[in-house]
Amino acid sequence: MTFSGALTILMYALTPFLWPIAAGVVALVVVHLLARLRGYRMMAYRCPGASLAAMAAGVSALWWIPAFTHSRLAYVSSVFDWVAMIAAIIGMSLVVWLALHPFSYLLRGRRSRFL
Repeated sequence: MTFSGALTILMYALTPFLWPIAAGVVALVVVHLLARLRGYRMMAYRCPGASLAAMAAGVSALWWIPAFTHSRLAYVSSVFDWVAMIAAIIGMSLVVWLALHPFSYLLRGRRSRFL
């Protein structure tokens, strides 16, 4: 299969989900803007709970991504399949972390220097 053929199949697979993806991106940007306006800095604020939740979401992707695509984990057999699965897991973890990290800042507010 050529690269352009793979991109064509990917676009046909993503077309029904473009509006939910766009809504998720808008929600992510809004949360980041609100947190930024309240003083959030990504590298200065630490929340281990957001990191643990992102790792848990990434590991759970091994179960629900094949279920979402009407497949099985046993069908992931070639190197390309595993690379795609690992990329999906890393992407899921990153998106969850990007959503939860500023959201936890908004919920907790500023931490005192002495705590």
